[in-house]
Amino acid sequence: MLLAVDIGNTNIVFGIHDGIDWLNHWRIRTVRDKMPDEYAVLFREFLREAGQARVQMQASGQLPAFGYTFDQVVLSSVVPPLTGRMEEMLTAQTGIQPLIVNHKINTGLRFAVDNPQEVGADLIANAVAAYERFHTACIAVDFGTATTFTAVSADAVFLGVAIAPGVNLAAAALAGGTAQLPQIQIAPPPNPIGTNTVHAIQSGIVLGYVGLIEAIIKRFCEQIGHDVPVAATGGLARLIAPLTQRFAVVDEWLTLEGVRLIALRNA
Repeated sequence: MLLAVDIGNTNIVFGIHDGIDWLNHWRIRTVRDKMPDEYAVLFREFLREAGQARVQMQASGQLPAFGYTFDQVVLSSVVPPLTGRMEEMLTAQTGIQPLIVNHKINTGLRFAVDNPQEVGADLIANAVAAYERFHTACIAVDFGTATTFTAVSADAVFLGVAIAPGVNLAAAALAGGTAQLPQIQIAPPPNPIGTNTVHAIQSGIVLGYVGLIEAIIKRFCEQIGHDVPVAATGGLARLIAPLTQRFAVVDEWLTLEGVRLIALRNA
C-alpha cells in the first residue's frame, strides 16, 4: 500500500494506491501556516473515511497510528514552509520516513536544464508520468496556480519548462488591478466577441489562454523537431482541454501518478 502526497501552492492532494489502482484521493486547500497536528487530524479522518482495514497488534505491542499500514510514503512539495511539517506529520502517523521527490533521487529522467535543483517536484512528477504514458517525446501541461509546460525527449531527458501565470491568477490580477472590471467565474464565453463585461473578460482570459497554450506547445514541438503527444492535468484542465485539439490525454491525477512512479523506482 502506497501513500502519495502532493503539496501544491493551491491544493494538497493525498492518494492511496494498492499496487493496482488508486483507492482514494483527497484534495484540501494549502494553508502555509497550518501545524503538523492540524494536518494529522485531517489525515486520520481521511483514513477513517477510506475504511482501511485495521491491522492486528503485533507481538511487540506496537501498532501503527490508527491501525493503518503503508509500505511506502512519498511526498512531493513546491511549498518549502510546509515540506518539513508534512514530513513530520506523515512520519508520526505512518511510522515511515517519506521519500521526498527531487532531482537527486532515481526518477528515470536525465536533466538537460541549467540548474536541476531549481526544477519543482511537481514538474518532475508530471514529466515522469507523461513519459510513462507515451514512452516517447512528450509535453505535460499543468493548469495550477501557474500554468506550466514540461518537455521530455524520446530518450527520457527532461528538456525544460515554460511557466505562465495560472488562469485564476490572471483573472484575479485583472480584477485587482483595474477600477471597474470584476472578478469573474472562469468559464468559456458564449462567443469570442463579448457583448458584456463578464463575457468580454471570459473571452480574453479563457480563449486567450487557449491561444497561449497552443502557441507554446507549437514552439516546443518546433524545438523538439516534430509534433509530440501532450498531456493535460491540474484543476482547470477539464475546462480548457475541450477548447483545443492539442491534448492527447487529460488526467486530473497525472502529478500524483508521477509521484507514485518515482516512489516505485526508489522502493
